[in-house]
Amino acid sequence: MSLVVGLTGGIGSGKSTVADLFASHGAAIIDTDAISHRLTQSGGIAIPSIRAGFGERYIGDDGALNRSEMRALVFSDPTAKSRLEQLLHPLILSLAESELSQASAAPYAILVVPLLPQAPAFRRLVQRLLVVDCDEATQLGRVVRRSGLPEAEVRAIIAMQTPRTERLALADDIIRNDGDLEGLAEQVAALHRSYMQNND
Repeated sequence: MSLVVGLTGGIGSGKSTVADLFASHGAAIIDTDAISHRLTQSGGIAIPSIRAGFGERYIGDDGALNRSEMRALVFSDPTAKSRLEQLLHPLILSLAESELSQASAAPYAILVVPLLPQAPAFRRLVQRLLVVDCDEATQLGRVVRRSGLPEAEVRAIIAMQTPRTERLALADDIIRNDGDLEGLAEQVAALHRSYMQNND
């Protein structure tokens, strides 16, 4: 496997759905969000460092990261966001590199990184940048429906991410996810064919 495609997009853009469609074509999927959840679940290797760096308040009764408490802290204190990223990103990067090396039998890999435009260490792993895009109103509606978070909190999350115009300017490939699943699947199939040719 020589081609690694970085898949990114704002919250609620449909990255997971697109990744699942690529998986159905045989692509290896390495999802940094999934890696982050493993690191911060009960017994995860990042938990002792989070406890030491932030305090017991940010660890739930189940021993996993208390996401709602940490989200509130990160929104109110930019230095906390930076400290959390400095703690987690090297661990996520190491595991992502390990998973990529184990995926050599796949024709190509999709590395899903929500904050890829802001993460140079991850960008060096990819040869192409694929952005899943939709308008902000669609993002907002999807996230509110699936998460139950208040609209103001979702708007705050969107505001912390790379602006849509910047993501699109960086993209080698763009998938529009404003329509139906059939249209989405067609776009993925077309890119799959392109990536297979790039790998020949």
